[in-house]
Amino acid sequence: MQMMSRSIVAAVLMVFLAIPALAGEISLSVAASLRESVTELSDLFQKRTPGVSFKKNFGASGALAKQIESGAPVDLFFAANNEWVDYLIKKKLADEKSAGVFAYNQLVVAGKPGVKIASMQDLVKLNRIAIGSPKSVPAGEYAMAAFKKSGIDKQVEKKLVLAKDVRECLLYADRGEVDAAFVYKTDALLLSKHAKILYVVPENLHDRVTYPMVLTVAGSKKPEAVAFIKFLASAEAKAVLTKHGFEVR
Repeated sequence: MQMMSRSIVAAVLMVFLAIPALAGEISLSVAASLRESVTELSDLFQKRTPGVSFKKNFGASGALAKQIESGAPVDLFFAANNEWVDYLIKKKLADEKSAGVFAYNQLVVAGKPGVKIASMQDLVKLNRIAIGSPKSVPAGEYAMAAFKKSGIDKQVEKKLVLAKDVRECLLYADRGEVDAAFVYKTDALLLSKHAKILYVVPENLHDRVTYPMVLTVAGSKKPEAVAFIKFLASAEAKAVLTKHGFEVR
């Protein structure tokens, strides 16, 4: 009987020793324009870390931040500008020490092939221009800043078609429902079926397109999430981002 008890104890110990050091679900809230790159990176991390799984939610940065504020269970947040990461830090919902830059991008105007845009002033000639809703979509904020700095904000005001995120903007352009759309370079290059890049918006007209990332307070206490954000700073992860057209440090 004693021998059997020892065997059971030994078997239990073997089971526990076989459990990976990291085992659990990592919940991500991700700016829509990062869908493909973050999916590839999370898949890569998951293959190399048995027992870890991911739950991913993609959308507009502002909408995702508001969801976190409302109690959504999120471990790691990727935004398309610094504003919404700073917002969560000020609300004491994100771990400031974990905040860092994930990648950079460029704002471009995509639209029907043949449409000629050599400057921001040429946008005034168009009938319909899609931008992400500036209240929640950073690409929309960048676009509005570029309109204002170019002095055409009043002239294009009634031409704007607001989209829920940057991917919807590109969809409008692809379908020909708008003459042009303000989207990110990576989306236009990798996802567009019909629309072409018509114009690269000068970076002196808006803040640099920056993708910050930050652990939530809950995420900072999860070894899996901490390990993943460290992996994202690796040369291997940066190579994936470069392949998808992003700029990295």
